[in-house]
Amino acid sequence: MPLIPVDSAADPRLADYRDLTDVSLRRVAEPAGGLYIAESSKVLDRALRAGHRPRSVLVQEKFVDDAVALVGDDVDVFVVASEVAEGVTGYTVHRGLLASMHRPALASVEDVVAGARLVVVLEDIVDHTNVGAAFRSAAALGADAVLVTPRCADPLYRRSVRVSMGTVFQVPWTRLPEWSSAAPLLRDAGLQLAALALSDDAVPLDAFSAAGHERVALLLGAEGDGLSRGALAAADTVVTIPMAGGVDSLNVAAASAVALWELGRAQR
Repeated sequence: MPLIPVDSAADPRLADYRDLTDVSLRRVAEPAGGLYIAESSKVLDRALRAGHRPRSVLVQEKFVDDAVALVGDDVDVFVVASEVAEGVTGYTVHRGLLASMHRPALASVEDVVAGARLVVVLEDIVDHTNVGAAFRSAAALGADAVLVTPRCADPLYRRSVRVSMGTVFQVPWTRLPEWSSAAPLLRDAGLQLAALALSDDAVPLDAFSAAGHERVALLLGAEGDGLSRGALAAADTVVTIPMAGGVDSLNVAAASAVALWELGRAQR
């Protein structure tokens, strides 16, 4: 394995970590498909177990052994002091390790939902923290897949990956087309579309769960605006979580955890 000491934050070999934002990493022309950044040994380990390939690793001196244990001989490992790492990234790299990863091609919706009994659909959620937290709930509470709409934040954005604790690599996911095409795809896959929203005719979550639907796609919208008209029109049922204390809704990540626990319990 090439262990390469680097003593300057301006070193051109560190361009993946310094010069490119998360958005531009997705659009980098070489390699095809773009890049994303994985942060910490745990996240890198989960990415590798999912079959993702590292392009290089940036590691602080005291974490070299972790990097050596994870990546193969054909991956450059740039070894830096903590002040160099901070100079490159602009923030303190608390977990000691960053990896520049090749972004894999997205699977088709049909492949991702094939055989899935419980699917999470994230519509237009632009907060990367909420996306990462929803993936963590999906992994922990037994969802088989996650689908994100065209304008939803990127699950492979650095903050999404970090908040998810790497579970974005654990749960199969892909992007949906617009609802005019997405709804028929999901119905053809045999999924009951349940929109989590406030509505006068909404079914309480426990009642929907007790109905015993074998395959469910749970639609979750952004805070504030909630689900779009297109999503609500596509849904077979509107489902709500009964609230107390004058509260009418939960943070989308918290709502996903509550709904997934109930639906997963019923399926089990």
